[in-house]
Amino acid sequence: MHETLFILAPRGRDAEVIRQALDRNGVRSSICTSLRSLQDRLSTEPVGGFILTEESLAGAGLDDLLDGLARQPPWSDLPIITLATKQAGHRSKSSSDLLKRLGNVVLLERPINIETLASAAQSALRARRRQYQVESLLAEQKHFSTELSALNDTLEQRVEQRTGELTEAQETLAFALDSAGMGSWDFDLIHDSARRGGRHDQIFGYEVPVSSWSTSKFLSHVVDEDRKMVEAALEKATQSGGFETECRINRSDGKMRWIAAKGRVGYGTDNRPARLAGILMDITERKQTEAALHQAQRMEAIGQLTGGVAHDFNNLLTVIVGGLDMISRRPDQPERVARLAQAAMSAARRGEQLTQQLLAFSRRQMLRPETLNPNRLLLDFKGLAERAVGDSITLKFDLDPGAHPIRVDAAQLESAILNLVVNARDAMPQGGAIAIASKNVHCGSEAVAGKGVSPGAYVRIGVTDEGTGIDRETLDHVFEPFFTTKEVGKGSGLGLAQVYGFTRSAGGYVAIQSEIGRGTTVEIFLPRSEERLTQHHASLVAQLPLRRATTGETVLLVEDDEQVLAMAVESLEELHYTVIVAHDAREALKHLHGPKRIDLMFSDVVMPGGMNGAQLATEARALRPELKVLLTSGYVGEAGNSQVVEENLPLLTKPYRRDELAEKLRLVLGSR
Repeated sequence: MHETLFILAPRGRDAEVIRQALDRNGVRSSICTSLRSLQDRLSTEPVGGFILTEESLAGAGLDDLLDGLARQPPWSDLPIITLATKQAGHRSKSSSDLLKRLGNVVLLERPINIETLASAAQSALRARRRQYQVESLLAEQKHFSTELSALNDTLEQRVEQRTGELTEAQETLAFALDSAGMGSWDFDLIHDSARRGGRHDQIFGYEVPVSSWSTSKFLSHVVDEDRKMVEAALEKATQSGGFETECRINRSDGKMRWIAAKGRVGYGTDNRPARLAGILMDITERKQTEAALHQAQRMEAIGQLTGGVAHDFNNLLTVIVGGLDMISRRPDQPERVARLAQAAMSAARRGEQLTQQLLAFSRRQMLRPETLNPNRLLLDFKGLAERAVGDSITLKFDLDPGAHPIRVDAAQLESAILNLVVNARDAMPQGGAIAIASKNVHCGSEAVAGKGVSPGAYVRIGVTDEGTGIDRETLDHVFEPFFTTKEVGKGSGLGLAQVYGFTRSAGGYVAIQSEIGRGTTVEIFLPRSEERLTQHHASLVAQLPLRRATTGETVLLVEDDEQVLAMAVESLEELHYTVIVAHDAREALKHLHGPKRIDLMFSDVVMPGGMNGAQLATEARALRPELKVLLTSGYVGEAGNSQVVEENLPLLTKPYRRDELAEKLRLVLGSR
């Protein structure tokens, strides 16, 4: 029956006219009366294809038919000829989407002549015939592969008996490889030559097989960016015995394609690698499909992120805007003004925290990494954690006394652990115990596969609760920003996102295991640091009074945002500093070239004009070596971040209050 086309054309005599036209051209066809009858045919017997009129797709049973088409086996892609009414403009989105869901559709606009219809029908049947041939070849390939595997088990004892069968199996395998678009290769590692089969040379763009092949010729086709990776895979194969890689190649016809190669090493009598054999195939279409899928997933994530940001910031702005509005209406009530201003300031601080969590998730936050003992940090953190969980929950610490040093931003690690502890607390509303543990571990290649990190020594910091647990479906989403299972108002959905972003920034990875009713364990893996521990000194900053400018102290303020500039000028002048204003690096350098006294340059990091604040600081110190520099930014970017850290430049994070600015100025100017 796979040579038969099934017709569904419910209007008038359309179906009978189509059937007669096909019959006159030697095409076998059969008329169906509904979408359900089409689905019945598809599910119970081989089908050559469908001929549908566009109006037939509005009938009952469409969803069942679409489901049936979606459940086709991998080798099957049922051809469908759709006869559509000619339209002046573009088709509606719903109509276009339906045609896409049908799959392998050829769209013919009516009126249509018999020759065109018959040609399309014959092409559809030819395509379907080849699909069934592929099914047969795949079945044969599986059958012969099974036989070949069984033959290899007793090959030495049955060589003479099975020689003929092996030859036949090899021929069948070669035919199957060619049918599947694969090529085989067998490198002689001693003489650096190779035998090839199937479509090997065609995959590399050669219409006629080349006379010789070698590892060097193979590597010459690999694009420059991937060559070192492939060379490393070949070198590793001689040690591990297996070879597997995916890379891009430049074909002989100039086209760039993706290939996948997999093979294994054969050893000589001296136990040294003698040959490397395997298969390869062109995977360009798969890579393109994966890229499209990843793009769709990124867009979905961006949509979720944007919605979450808008929701939370609109809540905060409601408090801020509403408070300022009420203050402006009745500014003569000091107590009310103070209360509303405090509420607005609290909302603004929550917005600042939300921004920092977003930057942490995206690994764009400003980091000040230092080498520290993780146990010392966890013990110092103990008091804060106990206050966070309350009296109904017991904290247990199981710390490896020999824990290796790690290089991280201490504040970010504390924030990550606090997020995990708070989540564990919320999972145990009736109380319980939370265990915080550290341990030295070695993560091998298998353990870090797909994690984006290298094998080696790590410190594992785990937080375990005895709570309700998380189901498998939810586990797949827990690190997504704004994803939360808590009630509205009980969580932002950014806690685990911050943990994920911090861990990735630190060169590690995070893992989570959970079981419903038995609790959850979240483990942070941070790479061991070989650097010396950073020495900490107690700070006396909080004991010092607010610093105001001494006589004549002058600040060069560099800021491109007018409103931020105005606020900064007012804050500095309240602190009795003389302020010189510049809107970009070029204008600031003009002032620095001039004769005016400048004690400190207070500059934004991200500015227009091609020079950022860190670069400006370098230029400024070259002109005035004694000049003090303080930078400020809400987001410094990757380049600015590295420059700030390398130059050890002090940074005041936006948003900031006047007292925070005064404190930072005291530290910078006090370091003369």
